[in-house]
Amino acid sequence: LPKSIFLSLTNETGMPKDGYRLKITATGISLTAIEPAGIFYGVQTLLQLFPKQIESPEIQKPVSEWTLPIVTIEDHPRFGWRGLMLDVSRHFFTVAQVKDYIDQMVKYKFNLLHLHLTDDQGWRIEIKSLPKLTEVGAWRVERTGTFGTFPKPQPGEKATYGGFYTHDDIKELVKYAAERYVNILPEIDVPGHSLAAVASYPELSCTPGEYYVSPGDRFMVWPGGGQHFYGLLDNTICPANEKAYEFLDKVFTEVAQLFPFPYIHMGGDETARNFWEKNEQIKALMQKENLKDLDEVQSYFVKRVEKIINSKGKKMIGWDEILQGGLAPNAAVMSWRGMKGGIEAAKMGHEVVMSPTDFAYIDYMQGDASIEPPVYATLRLKKAYQFEPLPEGVDAKLIKGGQANLWSEQVYNMRHAQYMTWPRAFAIAEALWSPKEKRNWNDFVPRVERHFERFEQAQVKYAPSIYDPIVTITKKDTATVVVKLETEIEGLSIHYSFDNSFPDNFYPVYKEPLMVPKEAAAIKMITYRNNKPIGRLLVIPMADLKKRAGIK
Repeated sequence: LPKSIFLSLTNETGMPKDGYRLKITATGISLTAIEPAGIFYGVQTLLQLFPKQIESPEIQKPVSEWTLPIVTIEDHPRFGWRGLMLDVSRHFFTVAQVKDYIDQMVKYKFNLLHLHLTDDQGWRIEIKSLPKLTEVGAWRVERTGTFGTFPKPQPGEKATYGGFYTHDDIKELVKYAAERYVNILPEIDVPGHSLAAVASYPELSCTPGEYYVSPGDRFMVWPGGGQHFYGLLDNTICPANEKAYEFLDKVFTEVAQLFPFPYIHMGGDETARNFWEKNEQIKALMQKENLKDLDEVQSYFVKRVEKIINSKGKKMIGWDEILQGGLAPNAAVMSWRGMKGGIEAAKMGHEVVMSPTDFAYIDYMQGDASIEPPVYATLRLKKAYQFEPLPEGVDAKLIKGGQANLWSEQVYNMRHAQYMTWPRAFAIAEALWSPKEKRNWNDFVPRVERHFERFEQAQVKYAPSIYDPIVTITKKDTATVVVKLETEIEGLSIHYSFDNSFPDNFYPVYKEPLMVPKEAAAIKMITYRNNKPIGRLLVIPMADLKKRAGIK
């Protein structure tokens, strides 16, 4: 039939798993793959070749005028693990919202959704044998503002914010994801990050105390300067407590039954050990098991957890801290503190997923702190695009792939989750799918901009931070602030003012570092392209300029 679309499975030798061949001619379209997943990925490519109006929720007219390029595309993924992590603990996302997130990610050929289901701020999965986990652990007092600065729950304050996924919810999400060739990796984060669990079952701790689900108060202290963080509250499940292992056996029994994916994530990161140091039960465990330090205490815990997870027919994966004190025999490692832990684990023969903070933490700010919602670090799109999951000198078979992680402390709703994910997830998607030699920043940028237009049609939010200046503040002497400005992409001009007025394209163009007049109240700046404003107005007050320059 002329002008038809043919989808066909083939047993053609040589076609890669999950690969496809898409052929568009003047008479029709054929899409061939050896597996249904390949057909699905080919359809995503085909949809991207249609005009942007195809993304609109409303029917666009006249469809008869839409055209496709005549083209042949042969394509397949570089890595099998192409993931996004969504933290549903710090802020809860409904089943409908998670489905929406899956719909967005599959358009860019992601095939793994890592759900961070438990943390200090909420336990989000029903465990029928442990009902208090959701009766108590899924709810907290509500706070809105800058997470991490809030007061703890006050006497008599009701826990009204939260939610959790029932067994039926999880089955629905797993089915929905599978229909789109996405696996869901569940994470139960232990022994740290466990305040919601300990609030539900205080006997899991070795430290007597009043426990509560954290609303975003500051109960961990990060001194900086290389010093180890410590807890003001013991948020750990106690490794010296046999009840902990009975508890986890029940949890992982139900988790393993709900998620068909062969891996379960046990967290294992950021354990504050200051309570363990002085605990008599921990000291007794160290003596009994001949553990020489707290790394080995954690390793003892991790190895016992691995045995529990393996007994449910699953493989264990954890954050790279599980390497400390000796890695559990069959564990896979998710490397987040840079690539180092992943390289070390791969050299020991363990499977690795790369999700390093410096390229893949999409909870970081995307541009200047004067305009972005506040987070403690910045990751711009250009840096994310430099992500290379396969380090030199490592067995490629052990690097399963990588993922971007969206921690949700400062992400209160799905619109902001979209803003934080896109466009940086484009960069991660390309690093995980495309051949390394094909990647090119100057080719990537115009494609990103075309997909901004598609997102506008689809009513999906994205961050326009690539249009905003990169601001570097230094000082010339003890009192003069120097402002250096750059743009992440070419073809933009930066216009600025020091006189409190709003700069436009008739204002001075930035050409070289600026000495800020001592009497100025602020610098304002905006980018233009072809005499049209494209960036957002940035306003940095003098007090902030001085602080960044280190002037007191």
